[in-house]
Amino acid sequence: MKKFNRRDFLKAASATAAASVVVGCAQTNASSPQLPPAQGQSVIGLVVPKMQVVRVGFIGVGQRGYGHVKRMSHIEGTKIVAICDTHDEVLERSAQYLVEKGLEKPALYSGSERAYQQMLARDDIDIVIISTPWAWHAPMAIDTMNSAKHAFVEVPLALTVEEMWQIVDTAERTQKNCMMMENVNYGRDELMVLNMVRQGLFGELLHGEAAYIHELRWQMKEIEHKTGSWRTEWHAKRDGNLYPTHGLGPVSQYMNINRGDRFDYLTSMSSPALGRSAYAKREFAADHPRNQLDYIAGDMNTTIIKTVQGRSIMVQHDTTTPRPYSRHNLIQGTNGVFAGFPNRIALENNGSKSFHEWDHDMQAWYDKYDHPLWVKMGEEAQRNGGHGGMDFLMFWRMIYCLRNGEPLDQDVYDGAAWSVISPLSAQSVANRSSSVDVPDFTRGAWKNAKPLGIVGA
Repeated sequence: MKKFNRRDFLKAASATAAASVVVGCAQTNASSPQLPPAQGQSVIGLVVPKMQVVRVGFIGVGQRGYGHVKRMSHIEGTKIVAICDTHDEVLERSAQYLVEKGLEKPALYSGSERAYQQMLARDDIDIVIISTPWAWHAPMAIDTMNSAKHAFVEVPLALTVEEMWQIVDTAERTQKNCMMMENVNYGRDELMVLNMVRQGLFGELLHGEAAYIHELRWQMKEIEHKTGSWRTEWHAKRDGNLYPTHGLGPVSQYMNINRGDRFDYLTSMSSPALGRSAYAKREFAADHPRNQLDYIAGDMNTTIIKTVQGRSIMVQHDTTTPRPYSRHNLIQGTNGVFAGFPNRIALENNGSKSFHEWDHDMQAWYDKYDHPLWVKMGEEAQRNGGHGGMDFLMFWRMIYCLRNGEPLDQDVYDGAAWSVISPLSAQSVANRSSSVDVPDFTRGAWKNAKPLGIVGA
């Protein structure tokens, strides 16, 4: 193995990060069926050498990242080595939590936006958890893989088509994992439905529905720190689906996207953008910066994806209007349908009642179809928390795979395919909902990739 050179990495990392930030600001061009040449081998099914102890570094511990530190500290076979954040207060909070838990205090990195590169120059870190504002996901993931470490990135994976390709190329060239941490794939209901699908309960799959409907106007009041301090501005930058992956990830796994099928093209349209500006006028002074933004993102965006196998997926985004939370989580097959929020099921064969009537009683379905991961780890996952336990179970599964030499449940192609819906939806909206091709980030390898199985624990 080539010896890692700290000086060379820091030089390359600075150039890579700068280039990625520039690309991230570029206008997305129309998709092309001409695929860029591969710079390495496919990482579908990538297995890396078993790690007895997984040594972890964190970039970003303000909100999501702090919870990740807490949950990781409860997982056997891990050691938190270093933490980086530009905000000293949250950095010390994470370190103090670990010390109070009786663990060794990690090395701390701060002082500038590039301080994380000093952390990446260490040779005693195996994986890096990235929980930073969206614009930093791509450069940090790329720098992480270039430093001979595995990258685990909060959603979305990146912001532009170009960034997605850069990340895929880097993963293939370095043969490092780059997993977008889509936690919803580890929710009890989503895991159960995946198990149902794999057992053929719904017949041949036809259609799915996914969403992120979550009223978040209150985040506009987060000015200096926290998510709203940077996320609010995206409503003034992009008119499309700003956050597609929470609902889309599980539906994609049901449908074997990138594992026997893939996204082919999409069309998208947005409603008027009214709610954010009205909220700003109501809650802030007229001269407040929140009232100086031109909120262009439609309050509701609806995107329809067509797959190569002919299936359809509706994906919606709405973080503005006053309505109950929903991810839809709907999967329709030739024998029936499951839909979430609230959970309900209707089947023609093997159902509890006529398919003309919803069955809302889930207990019998849980008893029969709960995913083995949830059966084994669900109680501990709920005890350790994080969106009903899905966060903890995701981290537990990540570490399990790394320690046991198994491929991860999500790979870089999944993260790219699910995340690229955002820039492509904006492109479609800007062109009277014209269809836009979705790039094949696997470069054809999806045709022979195995579907995600139902694993035990």
